[in-house]
Formats: sequence, C-alpha cells, structure tokens
Amino acid sequence: MSILIVAEHDNSTLNIATLNSVTAAGVIGGDLHILVAGHGCSGVADQAAAVTGVSKVLLADSASYAHSLAENVALLIAELGASYSHILATSTSNAKNIMPRASALLDVQAISDISAVVDADTFKRPIYAGNVIATVKSTDSIKVILVRGTAFDACAADGGSASIESVTGDYDAGKSSFVSEEVAKSDRPELTAAEVVISGGRGMGSGENFALLDGIADKLGAAIGASRAAVDAGFVPNDMQVGQTGKIVAPDLYVAVGISGAIQHLAGMKDSKVIVAINKDEEAPIFSVADYGLVADLFVALPELDAAL
Repeated sequence: MSILIVAEHDNSTLNIATLNSVTAAGVIGGDLHILVAGHGCSGVADQAAAVTGVSKVLLADSASYAHSLAENVALLIAELGASYSHILATSTSNAKNIMPRASALLDVQAISDISAVVDADTFKRPIYAGNVIATVKSTDSIKVILVRGTAFDACAADGGSASIESVTGDYDAGKSSFVSEEVAKSDRPELTAAEVVISGGRGMGSGENFALLDGIADKLGAAIGASRAAVDAGFVPNDMQVGQTGKIVAPDLYVAVGISGAIQHLAGMKDSKVIVAINKDEEAPIFSVADYGLVADLFVALPELDAAL
C-alpha cells in the first residue's frame, strides 16, 4: 500500500502543514511519497526528502504548476494518484480547491477534514460545527483525503533520506490563468501555525481598537485572529477569521477577547490546549469552553495585561 501526500509550498519553502498529513499517512501505514508540484521548486523537494518517514519525493517542475492553479494540479494528481491507495493533503484553502477536483477526476468520493484514523478504510471527522464526530468508512479503491492539521502533530522535518524522482506531465487545463496576488506581510507567526493566538470579537467595537491587541501579541509572540462577527463588521480582513468558515487553530494558548463564543467560532478553536476568555458578559458561551475566564471590560483589562507582561 502506497500513500501520496500532496505538498503545500510556495516554490521555496515546504509548508509545515504538510508534516501533519505525513503523520496522518503514517497512522494509515504504507510507503509514503510526497508530491511537490510547482515551478523552480527543487529546493522544496530537497526539504520534503528530509522529512521523517517519507521514502520517495515526486517532483513535478513546470510553469503550469507555478501558482498551484487547481485545474492544472488536479489533473496531475489524478494521473499520478491512480496507482496509490490513498492521496492526502492538509486541509488548507489551497488543498480544498484542488483535492475535490482530483477526486472527481478519479471518480471517487473525497473525505474531508479527518481528525483521526481508525484503519486504512475508516476515518473520523467532525460535523455539525464539531459537536458530533462521524465515523466514515470508504469502499473506494482510492481514498482522497483532506486532513485537519490541528488533529495530527507535525512529524519531524529532518532525519529522512528519501529519493527524489522527476515526473513528466505538463498539464494545462486551459480553464484558468494567474493574474496577480496581494500577500499581506507580517512579522507575526501565521495564524494556523502559531503557538499563541489572541483574537478579538465584535466587542472590540472597531478596527482601530484591535491595536489594543498588538502590544500583547508582540510580547507573547502571538498571531492575531478575529471572530466572524468582527470580520463581517469590517473591523479586520477575512484572512484573520477563526472559526468553522475561517481558519481552524489549536495553539498552546488561545486568548479570546470580546468574543461571545458562537458555535461557529468555537468549532475553530476549541481544540486549543489552554483557552482564556475576557468578556464583560458573564453568561457568554465562550466561558463554557474556557480554562480561565475574566469577566471584565476589555478596554480596562487589555491595557492592564499589556502593562503587566
């Protein structure tokens, strides 16, 4: 049994999210291969080859894959994946765009957001905003799986010595083209990979008030997130959203400020190791999942916390 893991990368660096899928694949068991599809990405292949537990890296270096256009990469995955029992990718926005297309081309059912492996055919995944865990058994000959990264620890990024094999196949579906991208630059850690996350909700009152989180985040080395209510209100951009329809996080410490705790938000952060909530409403649902709760006016509590750190 061989498992193909689709690497997440930016043509220069292997995204740590890939390591979560390698761990999940290791639980399934079998020969683990990583597919690196991109352009000028040989350095990523070298990094993938060093990942513990991987026996082979497939390198597809072509201009057609330079920007991970889903239509093109899906064709490649479907071609290579036909000889594998499982195809895995971590459930990032990019993979969510690619993997369902690949499963359709292979005529199999994709299994999304798995949080545990029961056996090679059976998996657990959260449904109803994480309130129910469904056990899903697949009878497809090829399992196309999206892995919830927060449910599996990242494997070691070094210690391996996999071989690297170049693969042919320059697939261009002709259905999309890259125009441009705007990348937000930040010195803070990426939200889904941060060990500490501090998030603000509608209780922050305005986008300007999110500046109250900056000093605390800098001192804690934290990423800054937000609830959907804060995003919908236009306080912050949607790439900061934590929750069922945003990013799923599971840091060592999650601080929720002015967040009531709607079920959609809890679904995105309740696996955090320690949860701290600051809210002036003592009946707020966020306190039901918090390890530590402070009933206080955030406009008083945040400056005091910043000064104390």
